[in-house]
Amino acid sequence: KQWYQRRVRGNLKLKFPDDVEDILLLRSINDVNRPKFLSHDIPLFEGILSDLFPGIEQPTPDYDVFIKAAQSICAEKNLQLTDSFTEKLIQTYEMMIVRHGFMMVGEPFAGKTVVIDCLAEM
Repeated sequence: KQWYQRRVRGNLKLKFPDDVEDILLLRSINDVNRPKFLSHDIPLFEGILSDLFPGIEQPTPDYDVFIKAAQSICAEKNLQLTDSFTEKLIQTYEMMIVRHGFMMVGEPFAGKTVVIDCLAEM
């Protein structure tokens, strides 16, 4: 588990060599762990991160190009790109970058297959 953290942190450092190390570490912890939590656990996780990194604001990643591609693909597939679907697309994409393999679980008709199909076309 810790080597994932180092790998993500190393990838971020290569991509953003001039950024502050604390922000890169915070982002790597966030990127690796947030998609694993249920929605009611997110505030607790954010509280722990704010205790570990007091006063550090994590910059919001720019997903404009990603969202435009998602809008195009959803229009082709006659799908609505809602906020929750966009969030799941981004979370799944970030998980794919970090992990060699993962499993999507959830209720029937929750959109798991559609998320993977949309990402496959990006």
